[in-house]
Amino acid sequence: MITDISQLDPNGTYTYADYLKWQFEESVELIKGKLYRMSPAPKRVHQLAVSHLLVDISIYLGNNGCQIYTAPFDVRLPIRNERKPDQLHTVVQPDICVICDTTKLDDSGCLGAPDWVIEITSPRTAKNDFSEKYNLYEESGVREYWIIQPKEKAVNVYVLENGTYALVDVYESGEIPSCIFPDLLVSHERIFC
Repeated sequence: MITDISQLDPNGTYTYADYLKWQFEESVELIKGKLYRMSPAPKRVHQLAVSHLLVDISIYLGNNGCQIYTAPFDVRLPIRNERKPDQLHTVVQPDICVICDTTKLDDSGCLGAPDWVIEITSPRTAKNDFSEKYNLYEESGVREYWIIQPKEKAVNVYVLENGTYALVDVYESGEIPSCIFPDLLVSHERIFC
């Protein structure tokens, strides 16, 4: 039984089945079998941004069938058609995700690509959000990906076009439109207040 993260080989390759057996408090993610430690508890600005986004997006979604979740919430991203825990090598916990195909939801979280993922960077996660997770979400078919940078007060918005992310814009003020929900506008000021 693994009760402390120090018992794991940081260079090892793990599956979702392994992940389910771990009995330690530290939050981790698996990306293609590799272990990634999550940041310590998010800063106040991060929490406030998540809270405001959660409220605004939830109100917009209403009863349209799409559901919104915040971390910690396991999103298992299969490569090819792998579905069993011992075959899955990727489980992440996006800050916010929206899932419109509710057949992807189960008691363990989401199995498959959410429609929209929002990550809020910290000094420890920024590189991963712009590289590993960017590539992972693109490859998995996440239709829209926002990277929110609190220090820069910027929101990078990407949309999936023909299997590749295209940068829509980097918003530093005003209203930020969602690409998959065109009539949803998110206030930059509310994210960074």
